[in-house]
Amino acid sequence: MNAPVSPPPLLRLSLLLQLEKRARAATRDELAFLIANETFSLVPYRQALLWRGAPHRRVTAVSGLSAIDRNAPMITWLNALFSGFARAAEAGARTLDVADAPASLRESWADWLPARLIWLPLGHGGDVLVLAREHDIEEGERQLLGFLCDAYGHALAAQERRGAGARALRFALGRRRLIGLGLAGLAVLLAFLPVPQTALAPAEIVPRDPVLVRAPLEGVVDRIAVKPNQQVAEGDLLFNLDDRRLRSQLDVAGGTLQAAELELRQARQLAVVDQKVRSTLPLLQGKYDQQAAEIAYLRQQLARIQVRAPRAGVVVLDDPNEWLGRPVAIGEKVMLVADPAHVEVQARLSVADAIRLAPSAPLRLFLNIAPERPLDAVLTQSSYQATQGPDGILSYRLKARLDGGEVPRIGLKGTARVYGEHVPLAYALFRRPFAALRQWTGL
Repeated sequence: MNAPVSPPPLLRLSLLLQLEKRARAATRDELAFLIANETFSLVPYRQALLWRGAPHRRVTAVSGLSAIDRNAPMITWLNALFSGFARAAEAGARTLDVADAPASLRESWADWLPARLIWLPLGHGGDVLVLAREHDIEEGERQLLGFLCDAYGHALAAQERRGAGARALRFALGRRRLIGLGLAGLAVLLAFLPVPQTALAPAEIVPRDPVLVRAPLEGVVDRIAVKPNQQVAEGDLLFNLDDRRLRSQLDVAGGTLQAAELELRQARQLAVVDQKVRSTLPLLQGKYDQQAAEIAYLRQQLARIQVRAPRAGVVVLDDPNEWLGRPVAIGEKVMLVADPAHVEVQARLSVADAIRLAPSAPLRLFLNIAPERPLDAVLTQSSYQATQGPDGILSYRLKARLDGGEVPRIGLKGTARVYGEHVPLAYALFRRPFAALRQWTGL
């Protein structure tokens, strides 16, 4: 591959002055974008990356991107690579290749980067401009980049000083206010106040120990005889399957049985005078018995196409019309029959909100139809492993027993608040922000 073509010398000098001027006039957000993208006009490259030193220690800008995903595989790999380079870095610019990378990162070099990296320290807090190229830079380009990196470092330092000065001024003004000190002291005291740790989770009223009604055999649902939430007694018809296939098989088997019976009768008559025919009687009798057994089996299957309620209760079913004409396999769930007086609370606690729960932790349910009348419950079951719910979120399934009072209707939804162990108020308030900070910083 040929080396990239650079601008003429006079044009380079003009571009250098323009970039220096724009860098010193840029805002904090514009500066990182300018460093990663506009440097291309002076020195061509495949990709440029801005590595911020302490306290950032991460890639903050990538050429061609207005924003970067800090959890992307490439960014994670580059952060690890540049951290190793920064610890072993010497003063001044230098060219790096795969041999300079840590052994654990060399295998992935070709997946993310070209053959060369131009490491250009900006002289400010360990900040570095990294240019990814197929070839090393020329001596003239190196000198121009040296001047440009000094300007970039000066602009970054000026931005940090302005930000630090503004923060220092706000802090100084705050300290002079006596009421601020009092509130700060009160906040410190309240931070150690023990409070129960809580979490919110979507919840639903579900039947406890329902009877699962399954398809008794393979076929097509012909009719749903009940409606959702209908009260049924034991033995009531719930649904039935299409019987046309079984009746056709039964008709064919009946004709085959008649033919086998006629053949057997004729053989018995001829067996009196013909020894050869007499020897075929056991075979013909077995054929007849087989057809009779098949007919008995088909009649038994026909008797099972009507599925009846195994006990009294309420039918739990979404939409009967969705089942009409639908093929089902043996044992496939069709509906539930539940006792409306035996219900429980089922909640799905997302992984992000998960807290430590005692075996009998209290739970309070706020139903959507009556949020002003919460229901108290006690945790009875908590799944060990998180699963993906209907909303696509990984969560833990919780089940709780209602603690007396009015029995809500099956299917009602709401929000459950679960109570965990007592923790300081500061931990309860900042648990999630602190977890997000650790994920962001990687500590």
